[in-house]
Amino acid sequence: MSREGGYVVPADPPKKKGAGLRSWILMDSSGEEIILDVDKYAIMHRVQIHARDLRILDPLLSYPSTILGRERAIVLNLEHIKAIITAEEVLLRDPSDDNVTPVIEELRRRLKPVIANREDLEDGKEFVVQHDVEAGEEDDSPFEFQALEVALEAICSFLSARTIELETAVYPALDMLTSKISSRNLDRVRKLKSQMTRLTARVQKVRDELEQLLDDDDDMADLYLSRKLVSASPVSGSGAASWFLGSPTIGSKISRASRASIATVRGDENDVEELEMLLEAYFMQIDGTLNKLTTLREYIDNTEDYINIQLDNHRNQLIQLELFLSSGTVCLSIYSLVAGIFGMNIPYTWNDDHGYMFKWVVIFSGALCAILFVLIVSYARCKGLVGS
Repeated sequence: MSREGGYVVPADPPKKKGAGLRSWILMDSSGEEIILDVDKYAIMHRVQIHARDLRILDPLLSYPSTILGRERAIVLNLEHIKAIITAEEVLLRDPSDDNVTPVIEELRRRLKPVIANREDLEDGKEFVVQHDVEAGEEDDSPFEFQALEVALEAICSFLSARTIELETAVYPALDMLTSKISSRNLDRVRKLKSQMTRLTARVQKVRDELEQLLDDDDDMADLYLSRKLVSASPVSGSGAASWFLGSPTIGSKISRASRASIATVRGDENDVEELEMLLEAYFMQIDGTLNKLTTLREYIDNTEDYINIQLDNHRNQLIQLELFLSSGTVCLSIYSLVAGIFGMNIPYTWNDDHGYMFKWVVIFSGALCAILFVLIVSYARCKGLVGS
């Protein structure tokens, strides 16, 4: 058994692996990390959240993208990024996932300066490190904001990359479809349009979640975990927040805040400008991705309209051809009727003495049918039924 951050972690996994065990990676504000194979009750006890909040991170339940602020944690569900952020540590689910690995690497990169400062302190370079920390103290963001920024940057980059991949596949497919309308090209565009619809819904959900946070200052204030910890520390002393005091990062925040008055701390509780600027930056980025998808959808719709116009034109040409064929059939039917009448075995007197009348009947009936065909076509053109 080993104790990490006030929580007992089993040294060896049990021989009988329970179905409820899940893999998590824990990274704290000092740069330390550890792989945890624990059940949901251990996670709930560690970060002190309810079971309904933990269910949001279950990939089998397919919850939409959500950012929830709780008393001591931020529950983050952004596509494949499922994390729980506290004021001093972040828990990421499924660290072996290929899509989660870039988030872990970025967190390590962000926390590397903290580890370097600690090593310099151990080597006796206190003056230089202290000067650097004090120089950048005003620009340092709380740990929960750093972790939130990494997650937002990762999800925005991921969705933007998927959009670019879709664009590179859609535009050539549409060009092929406009050049040649075939069932293969139509089926390809149909599949790409389905992918675009699903991707648009995912991007829209992330955008709506960020917009909802930006519209509600209370929701943004709930994400200030360090501020809530600092506000509670002068009152609770070493009571409810004592398990946070072991962290050097949180301890330094509390010591800096203790130099200010309680009234000042309480007066800043409604100041969400820092988080608002952070969320606005990624809101604009995800909104730009959504605009790309909207433009792509408009291009697809325009292509579909063009294809429908082409199909209507072909349909009109077929109707015109059908009209010509029907008119010719009517005229030939009249000619066949005349030939059928004169071909009947009926006795008539002028047939014996005037055999030369046969050629005049044939010529007259043929000319009549031709004139009738011309009249039908002229009438159709006059009414605009066929092109000129």
